[in-house]
Amino acid sequence: MEHDVAALTVELKDRAVADHRSVVRANSDDPAEQPAWRRLTARHGDRLGEIMDEYGWPTAEMVGGEAARAAWLIAQHADRQLDVQRRALQLMEQAVSAGSASPRELAFLRDRALVDEGRKQVYGTQIAGVKDGSPVPWPCEEPERMDELRAAVGTEPFDAYVAKFAMT
Repeated sequence: MEHDVAALTVELKDRAVADHRSVVRANSDDPAEQPAWRRLTARHGDRLGEIMDEYGWPTAEMVGGEAARAAWLIAQHADRQLDVQRRALQLMEQAVSAGSASPRELAFLRDRALVDEGRKQVYGTQIAGVKDGSPVPWPCEEPERMDELRAAVGTEPFDAYVAKFAMT
């Protein structure tokens, strides 16, 4: 089992590196990059489903912090595999309740899954686009409570968050 977990740790880290390289290409102006991104995220989502079947949620205690974050990133980008995303969300909720996963990452995954389902997000972590040079979030359930809810999971206020993305 230890060898399996060590191999899983390396695999998750490698997948995060591939994801990062591919997301840069996916955001390019070249429309040919989009299908490659979709294929990569589908392969990663399929594999995350298998990992969750075998191991449950890959926590930092199991695979280390970097690999656990990689699993979260894969779930985050499984936009066309809502079953995988929902399962990751459920397992990650259990891990957060047990103190084994990041409430902040769970908030991002919850919002991503809600937006992917066409519903309003909770924490305002998902950006719909840019209007007049400022990032605009997808609609939120309770926009007036967004910063309070963000603080509860260890995420900076919305204005500080979007300042990172602002077009100057």
